[in-house]
Amino acid sequence: MSAVNDTKFSSAVFLLSGIPGQEDFHLWISIPFCLMYVISIVGNSVILFIIKTDPSLHEPMYIFLSMLAITDLGLSISTIPTILGIYLFNSREISLDACFTQLFFIHFFQCTESSVLLLMAFDRFIAIRDPLGYASILTPPRIAKMGLVCVLRGMSVVVPLPILLKRFQYCQANVLSHSHCLHHDVMKMACSDITVNSIYGLSVKLLTMGLDSLFIFVSYVMILKTVLRIASQAECVRALNTCISHLCAVLLFYTPEIGVSLLYRFGKGFSPLLQILLGYISLLLPPLMNPIVYSVKCKHLRVRIIRAFFK
Repeated sequence: MSAVNDTKFSSAVFLLSGIPGQEDFHLWISIPFCLMYVISIVGNSVILFIIKTDPSLHEPMYIFLSMLAITDLGLSISTIPTILGIYLFNSREISLDACFTQLFFIHFFQCTESSVLLLMAFDRFIAIRDPLGYASILTPPRIAKMGLVCVLRGMSVVVPLPILLKRFQYCQANVLSHSHCLHHDVMKMACSDITVNSIYGLSVKLLTMGLDSLFIFVSYVMILKTVLRIASQAECVRALNTCISHLCAVLLFYTPEIGVSLLYRFGKGFSPLLQILLGYISLLLPPLMNPIVYSVKCKHLRVRIIRAFFK
């Protein structure tokens, strides 16, 4: 399809891209994506169902886990349908309005997930630092307010992204690099100066995920200091074991996200395939693996899931 020249955004379309050079294998490539979609939706839905229906799981740690499951569900639902559309039906066209909507929800859920991971780090710090006051500090109303702040924070920093993009006309080649719409990918299609978008996008990354990851690191330094003061080695190991699931979730979320950011800023000489694969990993791996990690590592949750489905 030819590039869109001097066309109002309301009538323009973008073309999404799959894995380049693998058009003959699209049907086979769709199989793992379908499996990831089903596992992500079912896994996170099961986590939410078990936590909601079991009063013994109405504790701060599991309430935060339910927040993580909701953001993972949102991320999966926002991302995978266009991916499957390409590989199953070769449906590559997406209108600009639909593209802006998708990128809003993808970046919103990413930002919110980063905030939730920070809250979960705070939860682990309070649980280890002050176990007796844990329940009185993290009360349900306070947790609800913290969750609301995460949502409002994500909304406030992400809403300007599609608004800034709507100002442009798109006269560059209209083929996007990914199977979904992302801010940095779409803004390169504009025929106007994108300096403001570029600066704002980088600022949002640094002030949300950058700050969150820094505070998570500080939280674990403080957790480690607290744990090392515990006289009993068994108690020390048990305290650290309660953090393993969260550490896995942090690594699953931030490691590919850092890789994508570095490739976008400094990886001009790298293969586009690497950027595409890292893009898939950063969006699809956390929703897929988080319910698995927590179901395996949290004994209390694992027992409840087994009891609910394998009576």
